[in-house]
Amino acid sequence: MAISIVLATAAITVSAIQAPGPSGPLAGTLVDAGKGAPVVLIIPGSGPTDRDGNSKLGVTAAPYRLLAEGLAQRRISSARIDKRGMFGSKGAVANANKVTIADYAADARAWVASVRKATSAQCIWLLGHSEGGLIALATAQEPAGICGVITVSSPGRRLGDIMREQLRANPANAPILDVAIDTLSKVEAGQAVDSSTLPAPLQPLFYNDVQPFLRDLLSHDPARLAAALRVPLLIVQGDRDIQVTVEDAKALAAAQPKARLAILPGVNHVLKVPAGDDRTANLATYADPTLPVPASVVNAIAGFVAPR
Repeated sequence: MAISIVLATAAITVSAIQAPGPSGPLAGTLVDAGKGAPVVLIIPGSGPTDRDGNSKLGVTAAPYRLLAEGLAQRRISSARIDKRGMFGSKGAVANANKVTIADYAADARAWVASVRKATSAQCIWLLGHSEGGLIALATAQEPAGICGVITVSSPGRRLGDIMREQLRANPANAPILDVAIDTLSKVEAGQAVDSSTLPAPLQPLFYNDVQPFLRDLLSHDPARLAAALRVPLLIVQGDRDIQVTVEDAKALAAAQPKARLAILPGVNHVLKVPAGDDRTANLATYADPTLPVPASVVNAIAGFVAPR
């Protein structure tokens, strides 16, 4: 059922939308800014992240919902989606862990077709946040129906390099760092590791059930995908991101010289501006849905998909 709401002076229609999945429908929310408006498909990041950008792993900041509302203020439509096997898309597959990046890319292409049909748009902009940026780049290797790609807080290097950097950057990991790095190297090399033998803090990262997906994820090179892209690319990166660095954004830009690079001062991984410079203040924003997505994020995206 569609619901008409008013954002600023523009009437916006918000409705449920579906796309075909392997064993059942994929579910999402369409924010329709009207006929002729550009349409952005928001592809979520890693793990159990829902269409609003929230996760049971401690993220309740609703960055995707707030971004969609900000884009609607600029007369830009959006569709934000639940991943196969999770939340509204739970029935799409029996086991959400049995997935590959190629599977997620296939789902994204199904979404492109469904959203184009619902909005009559000639093409759809793919916006991938974090891991979703890798999926957007992989999806757009087949560019039919895709206007361009926007990566937001997305890796520019292989995930193994980023994970090692993240593990070393957190002082709390010192007692388990050697085990963590060794386990990562084994999974990267294709070996199975019994997660029950690992220190408790590492078990969720290397659960037996998720190791096949992690192994697949570790094999992808986002810079190589960016280099092969044949549609426009915008790289958006906050300089207060403690998960993905400005160097990642620069690596993507170096791989694709035609890309537009937007480094946003003060913005962190969940598209918020922390109150302080320390890690505690940064992480506090992950649980604050009242903190807005800053105008700099919306403006960078709007200026790319709907230049004035």
